[in-house]
Amino acid sequence: MIGLDDRHIEDEDGTEHTAPVWAVFGDLMSGLVGAFVLILVGVLVVQMDLVASLQAEVQKRQQEEQRRMALEKALAIPLQNGRVTLDNGRIGISGSVLFALNSDELRPEGRQILRSLVPPLQVYLGERDEMLMVSGFTDDRPVQATNQRFADNLELSAQRALTVTRALIQEGMPPQRVFSAAFGAEQPVAPNTSEKGRALNRRVEMAPVPKTTPAPTPKP
Repeated sequence: MIGLDDRHIEDEDGTEHTAPVWAVFGDLMSGLVGAFVLILVGVLVVQMDLVASLQAEVQKRQQEEQRRMALEKALAIPLQNGRVTLDNGRIGISGSVLFALNSDELRPEGRQILRSLVPPLQVYLGERDEMLMVSGFTDDRPVQATNQRFADNLELSAQRALTVTRALIQEGMPPQRVFSAAFGAEQPVAPNTSEKGRALNRRVEMAPVPKTTPAPTPKP
């Protein structure tokens, strides 16, 4: 009679050996424990990566909030008159304040606003070693046929952005701190189905952006 702790194993020559059941059970438990440890380590690694990602996101949001507050503080006076807006770090000026319809000639009132923006922006950009991107936008209506200066809205928005960029430089903004971009009728902020919406889309925006690192010069 064989005990519970023994198992009969028969070789090819008919010889029987008794193998302890608990030894087999122990090997099985060792394997299970090893698998559990591997799973636990994997879970811990995933959790650590998740915590690190969350911490990085929180830090990024905190930096963006600090950046927004610093920009609001720098532009406190220009923002008070309502001619300048600040949304998610983008400084907006209505196109009608800066230019007449289908024109890239800067109005005196627009130049005065730009003049008031240069000192605080110059300090803000200098402290963070950033640049100012000046972007021009239009509504979706085609340029008037009688206006032969601009082929389309993209060219009109480009000339307006360039005009603002040059005005900022003339008012004291270092040339290496500012550049222009054009978007035409793309990226509207309101539907172009009403005059009010089209007026909002005819605008110039300025946004501080990080300086790009120049590519290394290849060695001859």
